[in-house]
Amino acid sequence: MKFKALGITAAAAAFALASSVSAAPEIGQPAPDFSVVDTAGQVHSLSDFAGQTVVLEWTNHDCPFVIKHYGPGNMQEQQRMARNEHDAVWLTVISSRPGTQGHVSPEQADELTRSRNAFPTAVLLDESGDMGRAYDARVTPHMYIIDGDGILRYMGGIDSNPSANPADIPGATQYVVAALTAMANGQDIDPAVTRPYGCTVKY
Repeated sequence: MKFKALGITAAAAAFALASSVSAAPEIGQPAPDFSVVDTAGQVHSLSDFAGQTVVLEWTNHDCPFVIKHYGPGNMQEQQRMARNEHDAVWLTVISSRPGTQGHVSPEQADELTRSRNAFPTAVLLDESGDMGRAYDARVTPHMYIIDGDGILRYMGGIDSNPSANPADIPGATQYVVAALTAMANGQDIDPAVTRPYGCTVKY
């Protein structure tokens, strides 16, 4: 009976550990670390950017909601604002598995960056989906902001209007811009969690 009880306890502990590892990220808590290769073959980890604000953008170039923000240049404008005005690192993440919508080769990803005049620090190719699942990234675009201490400060949508129409951008609250501005001013981000909208990530 003792052996059986110990077995149950060990199993319960293992389950608890597995549950904690797979738990969704939380505002005010350390963001999940990652090690993902970019289009140049360089591996990036969150710990590499200690002391810097990091913006994560999940993307799928064929998604109408991504096209909404890249077509008129809204996403590119925010990338430049984040990097130039806030000295932030901007990582665009592709978690589409091979053979699914949005999956691209490193060369195709680089061509998309050039052709759209995008301005990320790097494009990460998360083919395994491990990074996306760690962040509970569900749609494209899904946005996250991490402060210099590695604490998750914002997660959710890029803005407040969940349509695929670019004409709706000017009237929407730009959540990522507002969050970065609040951080720069030493203010609390409100809201710090919003509903993301877009196409499902193709794990």
